[in-house]
Amino acid sequence: MAKEQTAVFGGGCFWCIEAIFQRLTGVKQVDSGYMGGQVDNPTYKQVCEGDTGHVEVVRVTFDPDEISYRELLDVFFTVHDPTTLNRQGNDVGDQYRSVIFYTDEEQQRIAEDVIAEMTAAKVYPEPIVTAIEPATKFYVAEDYHQNYYNENSRQPYCMFVISPKLQKFEKKFAEKMRA
Repeated sequence: MAKEQTAVFGGGCFWCIEAIFQRLTGVKQVDSGYMGGQVDNPTYKQVCEGDTGHVEVVRVTFDPDEISYRELLDVFFTVHDPTTLNRQGNDVGDQYRSVIFYTDEEQQRIAEDVIAEMTAAKVYPEPIVTAIEPATKFYVAEDYHQNYYNENSRQPYCMFVISPKLQKFEKKFAEKMRA
């Protein structure tokens, strides 16, 4: 068995992408948190104010024997809009930017290849603005952000924003979902 690996993605509110990656076979753990800023131990309030430079991200621990990094990228690009700068739906600010934080050169190469392939295939009508950056220190978000959708699925944001993303995901990736 291969050693577990880590991937870090920012694609809007971390509650949205956490809920999706949690449902993938081969994903062992998903942690919501912050990366890419200049403030140590940022709080949600600080990040939302936009002064820290951090992005809301998910850290995905996965088994590459069960799901590849490329497959994780396929999911990532399906469940958010990589063509909007610093915005996903009504969530606006650089903390919601589309970014891939790579943990090694292979992840960087794969991410660059995937974006180049999607650009050449004109998958999106607008240019992809997803940044590819080296991973920096990951700060775990406050406890109430962890497993958010699973514990709050009846909350309005979950029903109107996350649930439709899950439906889109389930339709395209049914074979990759946990039983």
